[in-house]
Formats: sequence, C-alpha cells, structure tokens
Amino acid sequence: MSRVSSFKRQTNETNIELTLNIDGEGQANIKTGVPFLNHMLDLFAKHGQFDLTVDASGDTDVDDHHTTEDIGICLGQVLREALGDKKGIKRYGNAFVPMDETLAQVVVDLSNRPHFEMRAQFPSQKVGTFDTELIHEFMWKLALEAKMNLHIIVHYGQNTHHIIEAIFKALSRALDEATTIDPRIKGVPSTKGML
Repeated sequence: MSRVSSFKRQTNETNIELTLNIDGEGQANIKTGVPFLNHMLDLFAKHGQFDLTVDASGDTDVDDHHTTEDIGICLGQVLREALGDKKGIKRYGNAFVPMDETLAQVVVDLSNRPHFEMRAQFPSQKVGTFDTELIHEFMWKLALEAKMNLHIIVHYGQNTHHIIEAIFKALSRALDEATTIDPRIKGVPSTKGML
C-alpha cells in the first residue's frame, strides 16, 4: 500500500507544491523561501522517516506569515490524504525530545477530529528573521487540515531555537508512531468502526 500524497496550492499570496511519503527514508527537498522553516521541515522529515518535498514561493517581502501558514495547510492535507482509510494504523503517538536545556513533548491522535493545544513560551520573538508566533499558525493549520488532535507541551527551555526544534522533532516522532501500521489492528482503531 503506497501512502504518498501530493498537493498544489496557488493563491495571490503563495504558490506551493508539496509531496509527502509517510513510509519514506527521511529524505527531504525543501525550498520555502523561509530559511528557518526550511531547517524545521528538513529535520521533520529526517526524524519522522518521511520523504518530504516542498517547493514554495510567497510574499516573503511582506513577512513569512502567508508562506508558513499555507505550508502548514498543505502538509495537513497531504498527511490526511496519504493515510487513506487509516486501517491498521496505531492512531496515537507520543514523543518526548530533549534539545540541550529544552524538553518538548508532542502527543497526537489521528482521530479525524481536529483540535490543537500548545503550552509553550518562546523567550524571543524572532529566530533570525522568523517570527516565532508563526509556529502557532503552522501547527494549528496542520492539525486542522490533517483532522488530528495535536497537543504540544514544552516542559522547560530557555533557547527559542532549541524549543522550536525540539517541537518539530517531537512532532515528527509522534506522527511516525501514530501512522505506523500495526498488524494486530484489524480495521480502524476505534470502537465506532470508523475514524
């Protein structure tokens, strides 16, 4: 079963082509026009063992908001589509990731019921030229479009770069667990009979 999906989104603000292979090898080809987001998506692919290609351009002369938000939308859509009927998946994923002084936790439920909670404080408003408030926008749109429950908890941390990097690594590892096929699971993992 191939769990691969591609999506194109073009608006007056952004032009994005994105492909995700859930059962990949951690290969990434990322071009977003937002250097810090490139870095985060590259390590997202590597630590989740996803193959991810992103080719995006946007109105970064204004700021990075539209590009970051729209990539979150596209990633959520391809994740949902690549999962198909979700038969046999573990559904839930939980990952703790330390990054030097930081400890981040991400918990996901691929429930088809979108919800997002984030308990994180960023000491700096920017990492390089990237506005740290955009992490919330990216993650919320990802959860909404993937139709998943996404909870992010930063237990502690002082360096904003470390905090965000730990979040992305924990997200990828939690999603890797949740999307894993478990041969013991017959059908979908829900007493409702559907997700």
